[in-house]
Amino acid sequence: MSDYQSGEAVARAFFAAWNAGDADAIGALFVEDADFVNVVGFWWTSRRQIRKAHDYGFRKIFQHSVIAIQTLKVRALTPDIHVIHSVSTLEGQTSLDGQATDTRTAVISMVAVRAPGQGFRLVSCHNTDRVDGADTHIRTASGFAPAKY
Repeated sequence: MSDYQSGEAVARAFFAAWNAGDADAIGALFVEDADFVNVVGFWWTSRRQIRKAHDYGFRKIFQHSVIAIQTLKVRALTPDIHVIHSVSTLEGQTSLDGQATDTRTAVISMVAVRAPGQGFRLVSCHNTDRVDGADTHIRTASGFAPAKY
């Protein structure tokens, strides 16, 4: 297990593990009781759940996906607590029937803490899809639709 010396290092390791399709490596970046909220609001509350969900995704729809970091910003709240925000693009996702999908843009927020003897680990991650031209979503009987106000 690597000793990540900053929030930035552990965040970059997350994206590298994603690009390698390595759910075990992703899981290892998180503390045991970590929280992860995905783009549709599923909330995983343990390293085991986070690893399992990513493993499933890598086998079903993200097996050819690549994330490219566009922006990465770190705010050190204390020397041992870092908040990381990133904007990234994801290409290569497929639909469940194997069809190529369009590029997605995400804003991902992470909180990393320095664990004794382990360097930084992630305690929280929240992934949000960016919808260009939208300020909010409107919920209707047929689902969510982007809206501008």
